[in-house]
Amino acid sequence: MKKLVLIIVFLCSFSVFAQDYKTHKVKGGETIESIAKMYLVTPFDIFALNPDAKSSLKLDTVLIIPSTRVKNEPIQESVKEVVGFKKHRVKRKETLYSVSKKYNVEIEDIKKYNTRLYSENLRKGDKIRIPKYKTIVSKVSLNNTVKKYTVLPKEGKWRVAYKFGITVPQLDALNPSMSEVLQPGEEVNVPNISNNEEKVVEETFSYYTVLKSEGFMALGRKLGMTQEQLEQLNPDLKESGLKLGMVLKVPADAKIATSVKDLANTNLSNNLKNLSSKKIALMLPYRLNRIDIDSVQQAKKAIRKDAYLSISLDFHAGALMAIDSAKRLGISTHLKVYDTRNQLTEVSNILSANDFSDYDVVIGPLIPENLDRVASDLKRDNVPVISPFSMPVTLHDNVFQSVPSGDLLEDTIIKYVKSDSLPKRMIIISDSKHKRISDKLKLEFPDANQIYSRNDKKGKEAYFIYQTDLENVFKNGKNIVFLETDNEGFASNVISVINGLISDTHEIILYTTDKNRAFEGREISNYHLSNLKFHYPSVNKTADIGSSRNEFIKAYRREYNVSPNKYAVRGFDLTLDLLLRLASEDDLYKASTSDIETEYVENKFRYSKKMFGGFYNEAVYVVKYDNLTIVEAE
Repeated sequence: MKKLVLIIVFLCSFSVFAQDYKTHKVKGGETIESIAKMYLVTPFDIFALNPDAKSSLKLDTVLIIPSTRVKNEPIQESVKEVVGFKKHRVKRKETLYSVSKKYNVEIEDIKKYNTRLYSENLRKGDKIRIPKYKTIVSKVSLNNTVKKYTVLPKEGKWRVAYKFGITVPQLDALNPSMSEVLQPGEEVNVPNISNNEEKVVEETFSYYTVLKSEGFMALGRKLGMTQEQLEQLNPDLKESGLKLGMVLKVPADAKIATSVKDLANTNLSNNLKNLSSKKIALMLPYRLNRIDIDSVQQAKKAIRKDAYLSISLDFHAGALMAIDSAKRLGISTHLKVYDTRNQLTEVSNILSANDFSDYDVVIGPLIPENLDRVASDLKRDNVPVISPFSMPVTLHDNVFQSVPSGDLLEDTIIKYVKSDSLPKRMIIISDSKHKRISDKLKLEFPDANQIYSRNDKKGKEAYFIYQTDLENVFKNGKNIVFLETDNEGFASNVISVINGLISDTHEIILYTTDKNRAFEGREISNYHLSNLKFHYPSVNKTADIGSSRNEFIKAYRREYNVSPNKYAVRGFDLTLDLLLRLASEDDLYKASTSDIETEYVENKFRYSKKMFGGFYNEAVYVVKYDNLTIVEAE
């Protein structure tokens, strides 16, 4: 058996080196960038042959390094190398800045070798390590791997990416300020390969850009081609595999079936292996101490008047139905419910009176300050704490932020717009309060027109624009308008004006990064929003409650004689997801890697972990108005 293994290793080694590849064992302090410099290749080249290096680069890992395609014109560059450390005890009034100046090192260098300083302040008496460096003059540089390329007529992003053997996202990464539509004569950064290495775009073929999570099976259905046929036309596929944004050559008569859906979601019910009973605590602000539960009239009035009670009861009802659904899959649950009364003192009482050390998960409290108290207390026992609706005060190691952040919503809708490579005119309209996001959009879309709400005669913002403000702004073809405001009057004014400018030659699509109450007021016309195909990022999609055949919705109606609202659906989706994750692994932490994305009635979950903190949900929907209905955008 040993001989067989040695033979296989020998053959594999031979096949690698026969292609003129090298190997490199990772040393302390090395990064992908520094290794790429050493061998005159790009980080993308290394990742293509070592995909695991994207997530972590461990000491003594052996990397496969391709032979360089760079025209080697070495330049001198000074490189620092750590040769040892000096211990330093922090004195009174010393700061990172003063210590860095004392030892002539960068603040970032001190943090790098004292990682707790990324999240904590420097304190008197702390013992820290100060790196000592020696300078090495190197005759290679990562700068050699990139060159300037002048865009030719008719060349878009995908053509340039294909020509230089990279993906569209990699081209974007090399050119952070690049506009969406390339102009002839524009200079962009590209890999510095030899001219004879550049690929030629053949007009007798069609070309297809790979979407997120598309595998050969999905491409087979979409393009009608087998993996072998794709590899024959695209030989690089055999080595690199499929990657997001990769441009593939396909036959000119290949018909792209646009109905194929993204198959990235994970069905956890197919992988249940930990069926021990799950202990869950639910902490919500019912505030039952304020209600005379013997009075039906008072209870009904409280449910109508008290928003916290109403939300808590709806979420609780959805959670109970999730527990029942999980039971049918063989997952038993021990649920304990606590009324936080929306008071920090009551939360402290609950924590002191109960032992949560053996709980699998705690859902809540609802209010960030109360949740932070629970998370801080349960952190020592490593008990996961779920924030069901709000942004946590602090994302502790044991905290799961189940609602995507506002920044993530913004980035998602921006990426969505950028994913459409067709020519379009960009317009950004906002009030002064939303100048930050207006400027962010301008940075992402440099060619966009920025328009602000007008002031009155006294110089005070009046929250309106004239139709004349948009004269000569819209062009023939597609026009995208970002509207950023939380003022209902301004939203109504802008929506009405741009809706009146739609014509046979001017397609106008409305977007926003934050769909708040301003877009839902009585002055807002849903007909106008539908005409403008209004797009926005959302934590959840909207299930068609009226005609839905979903089992949860049908069961909820049977139980409560009413359709579930978004809080009840959230309670069901979140609780069922937690139970399935707990049943698929030893604990919630192991079941929450970033490659697992789940989706239920209206919500989806894909958790990523912060380097110094807990987990956050990065699964976001882009939805749109379509014929007076809100649907998920493709």
